[in-house]
Amino acid sequence: MLATHFPSEDVLLVTASPVVKAVTNFKQISKILEEFDVEEQSSTMLEKRFPNIKVIESGVKQLKSEEHCIVTEDGNQHVYKKLCLCAGAKPKLICEGNPYVLGIRDTDSAQEFQKQLTKAKRIMIIGNGGIALELVYEIKGCEVIWAIKDKAIGNTFFDAGAAEFLTSKLIAEKPEAKIAQKRTRYTTEGRKKEARSKSKADNVGSALGPDWHEGLNLKGTKEFSHKIHLETMCEVKKIYLQDEFRILKKKSFTFPRDPKSVTTDTEMWPVYVELTNEKIYGCDFIVSATGVTPNVEPFLHGNSFDLGEDGGLKVDDHMHTSLPDVYAAGDICTASWQLSPVWQQMRLWTQARQMGWYAAKCMAAASLGDSIDMDFSFELFAHVTKFFNYKVVLLGKYNAQGLGSDHELMLRCTKGQEYVKVVMQNGRMMGAVLIGETDLEETFENLILNQMNLSSYGEDLLDPNIDIEDYFD
Repeated sequence: MLATHFPSEDVLLVTASPVVKAVTNFKQISKILEEFDVEEQSSTMLEKRFPNIKVIESGVKQLKSEEHCIVTEDGNQHVYKKLCLCAGAKPKLICEGNPYVLGIRDTDSAQEFQKQLTKAKRIMIIGNGGIALELVYEIKGCEVIWAIKDKAIGNTFFDAGAAEFLTSKLIAEKPEAKIAQKRTRYTTEGRKKEARSKSKADNVGSALGPDWHEGLNLKGTKEFSHKIHLETMCEVKKIYLQDEFRILKKKSFTFPRDPKSVTTDTEMWPVYVELTNEKIYGCDFIVSATGVTPNVEPFLHGNSFDLGEDGGLKVDDHMHTSLPDVYAAGDICTASWQLSPVWQQMRLWTQARQMGWYAAKCMAAASLGDSIDMDFSFELFAHVTKFFNYKVVLLGKYNAQGLGSDHELMLRCTKGQEYVKVVMQNGRMMGAVLIGETDLEETFENLILNQMNLSSYGEDLLDPNIDIEDYFD
């Protein structure tokens, strides 16, 4: 965006990774809903396309905002007119420095996970977000104990009803049909291994794309498809390595086949997890999928940024931080303007892309002294993804976020086929969850945006025999 706006200016992209993420197969589904893949490309591709872009492959050591320059790990200084920080977020690991705890965030960690999985008989997944949901569904041939702190799976994205609809799919045997890999993959394998270990390889690397598990063979050592045991309403209390566990003479449980009978495990495991519900399980390794925190650390020293409650750099409605000429976009920032009543910030690929694009427009406008309106993608929260092979569309306050008890829900569910939930307040649609091929997203997006009073339609709004699109054309 910046490179095309200012063809005669130098645009520097400073990245600690030898690959850059590119959006491909972009599809505009409706006014705000977008679908796309994220592909890793070598940074030279970018330089070839835009002669004024220069990629600097190095981590950032320090930001000197008063001098308008950044110092990179390789010791060089780069002066800027305008700077946008897009350093993303880093995984919140349940335990730092334990070789049996893996966090999955970028391609390297996903590959490491695949390597470990080929030798694994049992793993434990901690967390209830998107990555945990994907993993639990994709892993075959390995016992999975899944511990979540909530009552139901995927509570960031669904209510208990949607969770139940999806859980039935989790237990069913998966069809073997694999979608053909749609694109080439670049990996960082073998490139600058030593350089990366110096720049703390566990912290760098951009977030995985929406379909990161495609093409990874997530298979353990066993010959069965799915074996998943869910432990709800619990967190990790303590992690023991094998020797420590043996000395303490604690007992662990076998993989629960029958909820009534719990038996002691005689097998020895490399690592043991004690949960807050007093249960202990042994496993080959633990996947920590417990969310992310904004990666602000490298930029704070010597700079007085205003930070949001979630630790992100506060940005105003022009993606500007509290420091002059410094902008931020994506997971690193915290939206601190007066938010639309049906938009909320979530650290997702779709929002990172929208924020990055809008931040570039704002930087361009500021340089030219132009004024610019807030991008309309921030009027309505809209996200489309896939869970358990179902298309999932989330719109507006899809989980009634912040609406208190002053709302009602309308549901339509056909087992194994679709799940439609609408959040209504004072006769107006405030949010929706659509699972399956419902074809309702465009109509519902419009109804939420125009805040039309729908009281007179009552339950007809979700009647499958009524073609609702005809009503609101």
